[in-house]
Amino acid sequence: MNLEKELEKEGLMILGTFASPGTMALIGPAGPAFWRRFTASPEYADGQPDPLDRWSTRVLTAIAIRNGAVALFPFGGPPWHPFLDWALSTGRVFSSPVNLLVHAEHGLFVSFRAAMRFFEVRNSIPPARSPCPECHQPCRTACPVGALTSEGYNVPACKAHIRSPEGVACRSGCLVRRACPVGANLRLPDQSAFHMDAFVGGGS
Repeated sequence: MNLEKELEKEGLMILGTFASPGTMALIGPAGPAFWRRFTASPEYADGQPDPLDRWSTRVLTAIAIRNGAVALFPFGGPPWHPFLDWALSTGRVFSSPVNLLVHAEHGLFVSFRAAMRFFEVRNSIPPARSPCPECHQPCRTACPVGALTSEGYNVPACKAHIRSPEGVACRSGCLVRRACPVGANLRLPDQSAFHMDAFVGGGS
């Protein structure tokens, strides 16, 4: 089974590549299949902290080893790997009008579970165009408290709103991310709620 098939089995895919030297491949959810796979895992059910990070470590370390790569993760630091820079280096991920990363196909729902470093040159995924210039950019006005703008991200204001009675709509997923028309069908509400709970400190 090749790398792409192994990732597909786990609801994952290569979201972009770049020369490192060798090849670096950024791995993330492929769509709803990812959430179904994760929620059927022992990590999701065991009640221990950081279930998604532990699942990612187990699954992606094994896949990397079988394919002659080293798995690197966006958690577990310091030191922290420069995933934002790596993402932009793929030519398929861009800075959005609200300073979040946006993927050519996954929109503002793009996320990374690992990077795989291959020491040989592999087939690369070609760059794409940013979806933002041709978009009406509803993300700019979607945040009820203006926490996400071109000037930056006001994290305290965001968290305070989510925890408030007025923030109930945000607890099932960031309204800014959900406003993006690109990849809008690739994230299930339960998955978004899980990430929001982790973000405000209820788990991870």
